[in-house]
Amino acid sequence: MKIIIKILFIAVAILSLNSCGETHKNGDGNSQNTATKDSETTEESQGEESPTIASLTQEQIKAVGITLGNIENKNLTATIKANGALRVPNNNKANATSLYGGVVKTLKVQLGDYVRKGQVIATIENPQFIQLQEEYLTIDNRITFAEQEMQRQKELNAGNAGALKNLQNATAELNTLKTRKASLRKQIQLMGIDPASITSSNLKSALLVTSPVNGTVSSEFAKIGSYVDVSSPVVEIVDNSLLHLDLQVFEKDLPHIKIGQAVNFTLTNNPMVTYTARVFNIGSSFEDESKTVAVHCTVIGNKTDLIDGMNITGMISIGDLKTATVPNEAIVEADGKFYIFVQTDQQPAADHEHQKGEKEEAHSKEHTDTINFEKIEVAKGVSELGYTAITPVTEIPKDTKIVTKGAFFINAKLSNTGEHEH
Repeated sequence: MKIIIKILFIAVAILSLNSCGETHKNGDGNSQNTATKDSETTEESQGEESPTIASLTQEQIKAVGITLGNIENKNLTATIKANGALRVPNNNKANATSLYGGVVKTLKVQLGDYVRKGQVIATIENPQFIQLQEEYLTIDNRITFAEQEMQRQKELNAGNAGALKNLQNATAELNTLKTRKASLRKQIQLMGIDPASITSSNLKSALLVTSPVNGTVSSEFAKIGSYVDVSSPVVEIVDNSLLHLDLQVFEKDLPHIKIGQAVNFTLTNNPMVTYTARVFNIGSSFEDESKTVAVHCTVIGNKTDLIDGMNITGMISIGDLKTATVPNEAIVEADGKFYIFVQTDQQPAADHEHQKGEKEEAHSKEHTDTINFEKIEVAKGVSELGYTAITPVTEIPKDTKIVTKGAFFINAKLSNTGEHEH
């Protein structure tokens, strides 16, 4: 019996040892498999890169207001900053006035209206206008009588029947009437009336006030029913096409200013739009007590929305060094780096492998109505007048279209796409 119990005890011990060994082996295998899977996952995670290409439909581009442009070469480093205002020279401003006093009967223009030289601005009424025309019509009869009287005095004087004094008086009277007719004729012409067209049935009581130049009505000084004369202008007209820029430059900066230098400037009330001018004259005296000198510049190129008297901020280029620049809105920041988006023919990576098979045809059709944008890292430089100097980390081909507005939206879409891919 003792022998049997001893044998059973040994058998149980052997079975227990075998079981432990198998458990240990299985445990080692599982650990190995787990480690392998973790290693593969880590490698996949490390090998995965954030997406750099976003695809947008034409509808999305239009809805968000994305605009495209080019990288521009601007001088943002070697510049002098100066404030100033837009001005129209006095020889390009004019007042529409009446040469004769009268009451305004009609006013045919309003502030902001564009008028052409010779266009009727207003009509002025005055009974004196009728009197001048009436005198002009009757003076011919008086001249005829004066000529007859002078001829009679000549005949009398030839027969010694008349006094020489009478002949001289008749001659002087005739000359006076002829001079008066010439004067009336000129006055009527200045009133805008053709003397040859005047008859007793079409005497005109209104005088036309016309514009002396092409331009925009900038001020109105009269109203219907008010009295005006040659010293009282009806309206002021300004030719904004001949705008120039007056910059106030400090004394210390004057040695750097030269005629012909380029000036980039923005309006104080609209800093998003940049305009261009060129220095044509440098003042020779200080402006009041500001210790600044006026630098006059001709506005060139686009003059949309520019009006006499607007305040501006200008940057005078004092060197030939130019750098690649983009609008401030074209740059986005992510993870401490800066990027711009360029239009590309490359396609974005598929979100999932099965899309390549099942949705290949639909995916191809979708891309015919989309535009792709690639995210390019850049280094930022100085910023002025709404533009920032950049240095791309990778070369960007010349004339490549970049996103100048709406880059933030594209970056947000790209970030969302990257999150879904994970």
